[in-house]
Amino acid sequence: MKRIVHKHPLAIRWFHWINFPVLFVMIWSGLLIYWAYDPYKITIGSYTLVSFFPDGFYKFLNVPRRLAEGMAWHWVFMWLFMLNGLLYVGYTFISGEWRHLVPNKNSFREAVQVTLFDLGLRKTQPPFVKYNGAQKIAYFSIMLMGVGSVLTGFAIYKPTQFSWLTNLLGGYTAARLEHFILTLGYVLFFFVHVGQVIRAGWQNFQSMITGFEIVKPNDPKRPIMDKPVIPETDPVVTPVKPALS
Repeated sequence: MKRIVHKHPLAIRWFHWINFPVLFVMIWSGLLIYWAYDPYKITIGSYTLVSFFPDGFYKFLNVPRRLAEGMAWHWVFMWLFMLNGLLYVGYTFISGEWRHLVPNKNSFREAVQVTLFDLGLRKTQPPFVKYNGAQKIAYFSIMLMGVGSVLTGFAIYKPTQFSWLTNLLGGYTAARLEHFILTLGYVLFFFVHVGQVIRAGWQNFQSMITGFEIVKPNDPKRPIMDKPVIPETDPVVTPVKPALS
């Protein structure tokens, strides 16, 4: 008999799906701002390997000459990004979900094992848990990146009012570069994350929508959960609230 396993609390799902469009608008509006002065490139001597970004890229996305629009959108959605992030972090501590997200002493070793398995270089599949070592490191890093984006954002948006912060981050030029690198990190995370979701299958994706995952009782791929397992035939599914930390 198939069974229903509680996987993601409602609040976590809300924070996840709110953050996706908010971050998308932040990156898009940031690109409108970046167009006005785009100095970053990777070069070897006088040869440019990668330019961030070529004119054709800007024209394709209709980016040129929209600086004021970009700044307006960026500033508004920055507050939504901050609010959603603060509520998310607060919820993880109050609910105890932080225990699943914060890396521990074994996380880096587990992350290597997971990576080798995903690349086909390791035959033994790592144990299934709610979040493996690689996921813990990735998700926790994203939270730290969010803090970094807010700090560097204020440093370059109000360099006079927050001169102490701008100086702490190495000056305006350094803070802007740090902000840009963090943005590239979000884009990289997005593609890796989506790829992993596709690889994990529909049931994994569905669990982030409904909060539950349908599994077989003896399925070796079933994550080890700390929630009770409920038969699929039950008419009512009552999720158990996480214990307070």
